[in-house]
Amino acid sequence: MKYKDYYETLGVPRTATQDDIKKAYRKLARKYHPDVSKLADAEQRFKEINEANEVLKDAEKRAAYDQMGSNWKAGQDFQPPPNWDAGFEFRGGTPGGGVGGSGGASPFGADFDPSDFFESLFGRRARAAGGASSRRTVSTQGEDHHAKTLIDLEDAYQGAERSIVLRVPKETPDGRVALEERRLDVHIPRGIRPGQQLRLAKQGAAGGNGGPAGDLYLEIAFNPHPLFRVEGADVYVDLPVTPWEAVLGAAIDAPTPEGTVQLTIPKGSAQGRKLRLKARGLPATRASGTAGDLYVVLTIALPPADAAKARETYEAMASTFADFNPRAALTGRP
Repeated sequence: MKYKDYYETLGVPRTATQDDIKKAYRKLARKYHPDVSKLADAEQRFKEINEANEVLKDAEKRAAYDQMGSNWKAGQDFQPPPNWDAGFEFRGGTPGGGVGGSGGASPFGADFDPSDFFESLFGRRARAAGGASSRRTVSTQGEDHHAKTLIDLEDAYQGAERSIVLRVPKETPDGRVALEERRLDVHIPRGIRPGQQLRLAKQGAAGGNGGPAGDLYLEIAFNPHPLFRVEGADVYVDLPVTPWEAVLGAAIDAPTPEGTVQLTIPKGSAQGRKLRLKARGLPATRASGTAGDLYVVLTIALPPADAAKARETYEAMASTFADFNPRAALTGRP
């Protein structure tokens, strides 16, 4: 996937006001509209102009796009950084909504055909926001908002009370985009999984004419951990062992998110062997009913041959195991 420089597409600087963006879009749209332009690339250029406008005309999407910095160049290989959108509060959205929302026509109109780049950044957010707008035409209830926040793995094991800061993009009186911050106190329930959402009642947009405020749906993601990685409700940790511990078996200390446990390494264990600690993954919740598991993945750590005695030991091993060929399966020869 290639990076798209939306400012370059519209021919405006990154400091452009929203009015500057509107004027640039209108000028280019008139020039490249397929019904008017005779240029061979008019249809493709028109699609690119529409996509750039969809991002830059919207304070929320523009602020999120801008935070990735100005060092990217159009055409560079690009993948969104993990949790790039954490900490941003967006309008619209419903629990569990994905790209495309609940289906149906695109909220952007027939002229907007989003690229993979757009979808990778805004697909879910933008479509959800479009679907939410219809509710405002029949109700004075405030619009729902959504955001993503990062928590520590230990918070999911123990539960926690946390104060989080969300950044809310706003258009300023001079037509530029700025970020306002608001702080919320949040209860992190024990056992919450990545991707689950917390509903914060009446923390969305204010209602109209005295109506109730909308809700804020807070999606949970985990901060990277130096030891553990999470897959669903299961947790994984790599555990280095010596060759003799793997071959002869051993009882060693192993880390878990809840503290150290003594683990038995079976005799003859190989690199990559997984040892399952049942129900030591993410705790059970009322919704899930079961706890995840903790998987200890063995890695063989070789001691360095940085002394004469150590080299002699490796030479003795080479002599003892001269007939052992670890690549026999690759060559077909014993």
